[in-house]
Amino acid sequence: MEIKITKEQYENLIKIVYLGNWMINSVRLEDERIKKYDDIEQYIFSFAKNFGLERYVEFDQKYNQFFPTREFEEDQELEQYEEDYDNEVFWQELSDRLQ
Repeated sequence: MEIKITKEQYENLIKIVYLGNWMINSVRLEDERIKKYDDIEQYIFSFAKNFGLERYVEFDQKYNQFFPTREFEEDQELEQYEEDYDNEVFWQELSDRLQ
């Protein structure tokens, strides 16, 4: 099976994959990370160069892995989604614990 997507769709896809993996694995220690989500992130990130989005994803030879660039991680849209998520979780958790 082959899925064809545009550059804009791919950019949105790497944001979704990054945010999903961030939500799942950012709270875990390295040896507790859920590998299947790291693996899918690596796979999706591996196509960045094909879409001309090397400014968002770079390959590190030392670690043999793809990593989001600083430009990507500091994207205002991503930062806003992370902040919205953190705020919602905080207030929901606070409310639940005070009951």
